[in-house]
Amino acid sequence: MQMLTINFDWLPLLTLAFAMAAAMLLAKPILRYIIKRIVNEAMSKLLSDDYDQNLAELLPSVKRLSALNLLEISLRAETGKVVGRPLGSPKQFPCYDNLMFSPRQMTTFSLPANAPVNMSVILGPKAAKPMTIKIPLMIGGMAYGLALSEEAKLALAKASKILQTATNSGEGPFLPGEPLLAGKYVLQICRWSWGGRTDQQIASADMLEVQMGQGADMGTARIDAADIEGKARILGGLAAGEPAISLPAPPGVLSPEDWPAFISKLRQRANGIPIALKLMGTNRLEEELAMAVKLGFDAVVIDGAGGGSHATAPIKQDDFGLPGMYTLLRAKRYLQNTEMSLVMAGRFFTPGQCIKALALGADALYLGTVPLLALAHNQATKVIPWEPPTTLVYYNSPNKTELNVDQAATSVANALTAMVLEMEETLRALGKSSLKELSQQDLVALDSVTAEMTGVKEVSGLAGNPPHL
Repeated sequence: MQMLTINFDWLPLLTLAFAMAAAMLLAKPILRYIIKRIVNEAMSKLLSDDYDQNLAELLPSVKRLSALNLLEISLRAETGKVVGRPLGSPKQFPCYDNLMFSPRQMTTFSLPANAPVNMSVILGPKAAKPMTIKIPLMIGGMAYGLALSEEAKLALAKASKILQTATNSGEGPFLPGEPLLAGKYVLQICRWSWGGRTDQQIASADMLEVQMGQGADMGTARIDAADIEGKARILGGLAAGEPAISLPAPPGVLSPEDWPAFISKLRQRANGIPIALKLMGTNRLEEELAMAVKLGFDAVVIDGAGGGSHATAPIKQDDFGLPGMYTLLRAKRYLQNTEMSLVMAGRFFTPGQCIKALALGADALYLGTVPLLALAHNQATKVIPWEPPTTLVYYNSPNKTELNVDQAATSVANALTAMVLEMEETLRALGKSSLKELSQQDLVALDSVTAEMTGVKEVSGLAGNPPHL
């Protein structure tokens, strides 16, 4: 018979284990008793104390307001300053959800899975040097120094080259390395002291964009000196201790009467590349577009309400502008007999939203939040849970140097590539081999309001008389 032997070297460990097990058995009822007392006392107070002595006094307010409202009230009370809310409004604006694609199945077949689809876009076709991009998605304007770090901007530029699309400088100081790494480069002529740009900077661009507003912001702004230190201060031409204060219009435009001369001179400096105008979509859209047509812009970029931003006042995000789909439809209607390209921006998060906007008449789209969040993919653990992932990409963050630029560029390129592949699947399912074949006739509206607004046929419960076979 095999005898059970005990190695006496393990006796202290076995003793400790038995002791711990015994302590847990004894502690369990004690812990249950303590927790029960705490819960009972808390519930008693919640259910019996008057509201002015009750922790639940905020519940009616939360029903009327929101957790975000309460947070922003506290932020205002803390500093007495304008709150800088990131990434746009939480409001749910009318969008593309009530539009659906309506493919034919018997009379028009879908294309094979390996059928090539032409997704390329030409922007500013009437310009001497139009800008051609391989896909209809571009990386939106995110400002170096005012928002993003050099590492983040270079990663976005590299991603645009992988995608064979364009990246936008944003309204920050010119970052010399950015156009060198980019696929195509859009340079904003913006409303800051450095916003007129030099001839050398303009020569590095494939398109210019006169920035007068965006979906989450317009008007003037101030960046305190402490928030724009280092390289961005030098590139922006700011003296030590000087804050950055935006202008009502780009340098050289002091009144609306200055626009014709300004655009004429800018056209000479552009040397044939397209010049676009970027606006916040508002109810005065046709008035703004009339000015754009008169001045001879090659393209217009419209940012709908709901567009994101690094940090702007909640009132500008929540209470200014019009939803993007409204402005898209009105702009397309107004520009239909012109050669001006129409680029939409603001709140495009999914391939479905993107392809529907293109079907309604947009020539291309700017994406901001998608590439911004993709930058930190698989790198967010460097900062969370103590900091949000975006601290890896902001200019003023001490964590910005931890961003792996090449990895971030690959993540952004992958995110947009996957979106485009889904958009290509949509076109194949509709039997189309080119983005140019897509139109609003491929859509159906689920409700009368969307149908009336878009001009898309409304789905009906009665299909009418069937055709004779």
